[in-house]
Amino acid sequence: MSNIMRKNIYKSMVMIALLFGASSCDKDFEEINTNPIEPTALNPEYLFSDAQRTSAVNTLTYQAPIVQQVQIPFSGNPAGGNLNVVNETNTAPIFNTLYTESIRNLTDIIDKTIDDPERSNLYNMARIWRAYCFQVLVDTYGDVPYAEAGKGYLESTYLPTYEQASVIYEDLIKEYQQATDALNPDGDIVQGDLFYQGNIAQWKKLGNSLLLRTGMRYTETDQAKAQSIVAVAIDPARGGVMRSTDDDAYVPFSGIFTHPMSSQLQATERHNYYVGAPFVSFLQNTNDPRLRYIAVKYENPVNPLATAGAENTNPEDQQGMPYGYDETTIATAPGFPGKIGSAFAYSQLNRRTVLRLDRPEFVVTYAQTSLLMAEAAHRGYIAGGEAMAQEYYEAGIRAHMQQMEAYSGDTESSTIDISASQVDAYLQEPEVAYDPARALEQINEQYWVASFLQFQEAWSNFRRSGYPTLQPINYPGQDPSVNATGDGFIRRLTYPLRERSVNTTNVEAAIARMGGNTLGTRVFWDAQ
Repeated sequence: MSNIMRKNIYKSMVMIALLFGASSCDKDFEEINTNPIEPTALNPEYLFSDAQRTSAVNTLTYQAPIVQQVQIPFSGNPAGGNLNVVNETNTAPIFNTLYTESIRNLTDIIDKTIDDPERSNLYNMARIWRAYCFQVLVDTYGDVPYAEAGKGYLESTYLPTYEQASVIYEDLIKEYQQATDALNPDGDIVQGDLFYQGNIAQWKKLGNSLLLRTGMRYTETDQAKAQSIVAVAIDPARGGVMRSTDDDAYVPFSGIFTHPMSSQLQATERHNYYVGAPFVSFLQNTNDPRLRYIAVKYENPVNPLATAGAENTNPEDQQGMPYGYDETTIATAPGFPGKIGSAFAYSQLNRRTVLRLDRPEFVVTYAQTSLLMAEAAHRGYIAGGEAMAQEYYEAGIRAHMQQMEAYSGDTESSTIDISASQVDAYLQEPEVAYDPARALEQINEQYWVASFLQFQEAWSNFRRSGYPTLQPINYPGQDPSVNATGDGFIRRLTYPLRERSVNTTNVEAAIARMGGNTLGTRVFWDAQ
């Protein structure tokens, strides 16, 4: 017998042995090769908590300086809304975060729970919050992926079609209304809910308050539509809207899970950001008791809080940083206060209060809701006339004063205490006391203040209402579209470069439909 034949016989015998061996243990194969402690599926409640957390995305480089509440006197990497320029690094975070984290998780939750009656409340909460995420995207970019979004893992849809912003809004209205109506107090309790720990009554008020916000987006383009949506939103038979600060929706942070923006501004960026001059001036001119807790001048602003030295919170001494300048020209600004080391001597955000590491991130509040109700009453969308409008207006201001207490710390210097008498006095200030002839201006000025630190919503409402009356920054090197079609202000953010490079066909179709991919291109409801 040749060596080759012997090798072939040996191989055959080995193969037969392996086959018999395999068949003998096949019935135990799956059990033997399964890790008994490794999870094979993630509880969708955990996905929901994470989606809520990641959806509280806020940026300092565009929305905050556009509404002139925070100023960054630098070009280069932090440039954006401070100079009215396109900065690809800073236009993308909202798009990328909401699609790759929040919407991905919410889409997965909806897929997992749509046919599960024992998870009906989780399913409908996910629908509401997914609609919120898409509303932020539409308000920021205009036309965006919608029906096919978040389905890369589920359906291998990696290049989603962009849909018309106004059409998406129609579906968001449906989602807010239907999902809110479907919430069941006797159904499943979503304990992983960061906002309300599964409280259905509060979720109904949140869904309706978002519906109210959506309806009011139409005030300058379709008043009849705005009024009809508002009527549905405030219907007490459906649960009504928010009624107190207890209904505020916010993402909590702690000393361990710190607020990302506060972490940034307490660390290496602490001396690079300042309070905007128009915001400081408005609060000073109205003797606003909130200013003391928002703005501060540090003796040594470059240093960490522990060694920043004396903290001057006297409202009269605060000086906001003006717009239209960069680091090389700011010294020519009227009243330039000079520098302290490498920092400018303008007022900064108070690190003991509004920049606390454990501060909450508010997303929808009773203060905002009350002010929208005030405008709806003034416009005649709801009953009660100017008396009701004034009642809601004052309630909104009181609510935000109370909301500010959430930024208090555990020391006397970090405690926010705005008394009822201070609020009463503020409501009698000449520029604040409700005046039907100036109601739209007053209500939306207060919405601007009540949306401080919620820069995305402050920007959206500013574009919708045209208030407060801010002056364009007119930076010499700004994007020309800002003046050409934006009346001096950024109206939307441009699509991320990666999206334009990879999903080119769909992005180009959206750009053609909207009339451009510039900072001056307006979203469909922006008619100011």
